[in-house]
Amino acid sequence: MTEPLASDSHFEDDTAVRLVDGVWKADLKPGWNVGDNPNGGYLLAIAVRAMLEESSRPDPLSVTAHYLSPPSAGEVEIRAGVFKPGKTIVNVMAEIWQDGRERVRVLGAMGDLSRRRGPSRVSARPPDIPPPDECVSLLDLTHQAGRAVPEIMNRFDLRLPEDSPWGRPGEGDPFEITGWIRFRDGTDPSSLSAVAFADAFPPTLLGAIEAAGWVPTIELTVHVRSRPAAGWLLGTFRTRVLVDGLMEEDGELWDSDGRPVALSRQLATVLTR
Repeated sequence: MTEPLASDSHFEDDTAVRLVDGVWKADLKPGWNVGDNPNGGYLLAIAVRAMLEESSRPDPLSVTAHYLSPPSAGEVEIRAGVFKPGKTIVNVMAEIWQDGRERVRVLGAMGDLSRRRGPSRVSARPPDIPPPDECVSLLDLTHQAGRAVPEIMNRFDLRLPEDSPWGRPGEGDPFEITGWIRFRDGTDPSSLSAVAFADAFPPTLLGAIEAAGWVPTIELTVHVRSRPAAGWLLGTFRTRVLVDGLMEEDGELWDSDGRPVALSRQLATVLTR
């Protein structure tokens, strides 16, 4: 049995996996919940940790998760294995099980971002917003509005521009949220935590339409493009199509050096009250 090492990071501790009799196990912590359910990015990060261990590679390059049923806080089993080895890219599958039910299924390509070589061209640009010190804490805004704060928001420091259109888009405009984010305990981002940050912002349409606070993810894909520099990440997420209660959300994460860190897309269900 391999015990995880203790650290000062909530993320490192709360996504730790351990090998018990040939099976990976982890303990879901309620501090990453939205209501009664663990956040999808948090669940994905746990699966990816086991997948990285199986692949002997340091970075997730692409991961896609399908969420089958929400688990609860407590122990889960991660059944992970390599299904296509390779010199530069190793393909891995993982399943998260709890109480005899499969909860999440993940496919991923693992590699080493520090060894990637080849042409680069980035036409995208990070959004132009004020620095974090000139933005407003989403946690403070939520408290001031007298709204309940999801447990997961205590794990992140998320700041929005004062003139943010989030929650009040114009007629015909996309739902959008853009802001700075980091772990509240000061842990610097990594290629692993990028998959959690890709699902850490509140839903783009929350506050703009009559919806419940939880917008359950059906499928989430994250492409990790670089290991992030220390400091804040800048994220922008946009929804252009909401039809019959199904929404897509496209996201970008940029590091403190202005480099693209991750791209994401998810399909989610909008639950009305």
